[in-house]
Amino acid sequence: MRAPSSDLPLVLAGVSFEAGATKILDSLNLTIAPGPPTLIVGPNGAGKTSLLRICMGLSSPSAGRITWGGCADRAPRRRAIVFQRPVMLRRSTAANVAYALAQAGVPRNHRAPRVAELLNRVGLADLAARPARRLSGGEQQRLALARALARDPEILLLDEPTANLDPAATRSVEDIVLTAAQSGIKILMTSHDLGQVRRLAGDVIFLVRGRLRERKLVVDFLDSPSTPEAARFLRGDLVI
Repeated sequence: MRAPSSDLPLVLAGVSFEAGATKILDSLNLTIAPGPPTLIVGPNGAGKTSLLRICMGLSSPSAGRITWGGCADRAPRRRAIVFQRPVMLRRSTAANVAYALAQAGVPRNHRAPRVAELLNRVGLADLAARPARRLSGGEQQRLALARALARDPEILLLDEPTANLDPAATRSVEDIVLTAAQSGIKILMTSHDLGQVRRLAGDVIFLVRGRLRERKLVVDFLDSPSTPEAARFLRGDLVI
């Protein structure tokens, strides 16, 4: 019997990405394997979002190769992405999740209990009937996470999901992310919040100008950076 397909490990081999004459990612070699969350940090313009898009398969490398579970052309069936400002469908909260389940191929007669389960998981069960576009920013981000989890992902890519949220909403999102990680979902997430990095990360990828400058366990990165750029970044200095 054939083993089930997997999107992990996700491997980037010499991956570069250019937009016009601008090199956004430069010869990256990375392996993303099962385990605790991996957080991507770096100054603005480091290429963090572009890296996530390539890992999802939304953008193609200008050079190099990316594989998911050893395959270069695998459709994103076991991976999902949540952007910093997710788009809400003009439907209720529950109908947004039902739509995601339909897109994931879940049979119609199985969707209602799954919608209820996912909304409960992200703390939105009491808002199931509310129009999604009337939710607060934090509630919309939790709904976006429910839609992503509807795909039963093996790897979940998150682009600064708490960047515009207050502390209480941030904590709610972080709790969902940690629960997902504890359930076995690999989290690959960008963040600008070093406190969040310490709270969530198992390891850290540090990018500068599209180049990998460090890859370390979170404690080692935050307490003992190896490169001058990382030391300046952690002090809050400008890194250009």
